[in-house]
Amino acid sequence: MSNARVALACPSCSPDAPTAHEVLKDGDPATVRCGECGHTHKESLPVEETVDRRVVVSQDGESFTARHEAAPDEPLAVGDEFLLDAPEALLQVRVTSIETADGRPESATFDETETVWTRAVGNVAVDVTLHPQDGTREETRSVTLRVPGDEQFTVDETVTYGDEEFTVEGLVVRDDAAGYERQQFDYTGDAALAKDLKRVYARDERTTAWSAW
Repeated sequence: MSNARVALACPSCSPDAPTAHEVLKDGDPATVRCGECGHTHKESLPVEETVDRRVVVSQDGESFTARHEAAPDEPLAVGDEFLLDAPEALLQVRVTSIETADGRPESATFDETETVWTRAVGNVAVDVTLHPQDGTREETRSVTLRVPGDEQFTVDETVTYGDEEFTVEGLVVRDDAAGYERQQFDYTGDAALAKDLKRVYARDERTTAWSAW
């Protein structure tokens, strides 16, 4: 049984104007009960209108297209996230740009939108620049970690990923990351989510990391 509520005419108390009804049983017709007089009757429920739009998804340096349906008046803004049921997989994506007939605004309704440009943020690649424990920069190296988008990195925190162990020293967040006061962080306790990160700077904690070959 469903607890949904819909606006329908009631043959008992309001045949000419809609009143709030509770859906007792889904189907076509559905069984509904009038919220005004309690009359139970069967009615076909209104079908919610949706529009279909093209979505471009960027993931790991590559891109592909998919389609997404939403209500015409649903608001969409750069930085918003939503679940996209793409042929490749069910993905959490973040809006990076909105294309309409008039250009690329920061926000629009879904009906006004022609193409939604997005970036996959459910699982992301994080670029980490590592330097040796002695602080020299000549042997700095880079690694790329594959982590959940909601994984948090914190300055002065030592973490281990597989064979890598390092202490975070600095964070640089992406231009499309919302809710941050600045783009670079290097104070103890500063933190950012993996999906918001452009790069992590860290000190390598592996004792054999910089041994001579």
